[in-house]
Amino acid sequence: MKRFGFLTSGGDCQSLNATMRGVAKALYENYEEVEMYGFLEGYKGLIYGNYKKLTPSDFSGILNAGGTILGTSRVPFKQIDEPTEDGLNKVESMKKNYKKMKLDCLVVLGGNGTQKTANRLRQEGLNVIHLPKTIDNDIWGTDITFGFHSAVDVATRAIDNIHTTATSHGRVFIVEVMGHKVGWMTLYAGIASGADVVLLPEIPYDIKEVAKAIKKRKKAGKRFSIIAVAEGAISKEDAKLSKKELKKKQKENTYPSVAYKIADDLAAMENVEVRVAVPGHTQRGGDPSPYDRIVATRLGVEAANLIIKEKYGYMVGFKGNDIVPVPLEEAAGKLKGVDPKCDMIKEAKLLGISFGD
Repeated sequence: MKRFGFLTSGGDCQSLNATMRGVAKALYENYEEVEMYGFLEGYKGLIYGNYKKLTPSDFSGILNAGGTILGTSRVPFKQIDEPTEDGLNKVESMKKNYKKMKLDCLVVLGGNGTQKTANRLRQEGLNVIHLPKTIDNDIWGTDITFGFHSAVDVATRAIDNIHTTATSHGRVFIVEVMGHKVGWMTLYAGIASGADVVLLPEIPYDIKEVAKAIKKRKKAGKRFSIIAVAEGAISKEDAKLSKKELKKKQKENTYPSVAYKIADDLAAMENVEVRVAVPGHTQRGGDPSPYDRIVATRLGVEAANLIIKEKYGYMVGFKGNDIVPVPLEEAAGKLKGVDPKCDMIKEAKLLGISFGD
């Protein structure tokens, strides 16, 4: 009898269920006797031994379902060695429950923080496979994370919809796109939706350059402008500050987010109406796109393949169109940002898109 555990940790996204389905269906197909368990609410479920036994029917009809059938929560990696509120040692509790259930492998679906904890469990002797989940697409060692393309679709549609009202009223619209500390989502959605200005964390912006791009469009007879702003976008001025100085400045900041600061700065510089739209968590909600379902399924099946071969301690990643195992010890703790000199940036600039630099 083989026993496997699943958990989904961190922020949710559209393809978590599709990925678990890919793993489960492949394992059911290749083992005569197998038991599967789902830990509820991420690592919390593993810490407290809160789980449910899963059956083939649990994985039926979830390919196109968003969210996660197991629930999720955040257990920050930087606090992994701190006891829980009721005094439990988190790492020891997870090890104890893993061994108590006689699991052959734990399949972990999550982003960077989740991955670091998965690597810690690997170091503690547990058999772990990690599947790269995040709408941010910022996990090192894989070209694509599941959830990314679905979220880009939502952000793109949001900017598409803004175009008509921006055109009607002759306004400058700033659409703030999620992505944490990287600009992948904003870059893709910005290009896909025909944004005029795209501001990324990897390319600190000069507000004067942003204003110049808007002024150029006005001179060309364009009544409106669309600015796609990453939630982690930063000005050249702030980029020069130390982490301590920047943190202090951000604490003193009265704006809800960077988009509102940019809106005020532009309105003060140019005689234009500026509006802000923040799609927010709609970007990680809803059903996965067809492309994401394929990505999720392929990653899930390859995770099952590694389990069958008893090759543990890996993340399953994409390189080009190939799926490759990436050692957790190599990937954990590394962030994959947008290269300011990459071809997509160069091509976007040739189109006339301004990056505020």
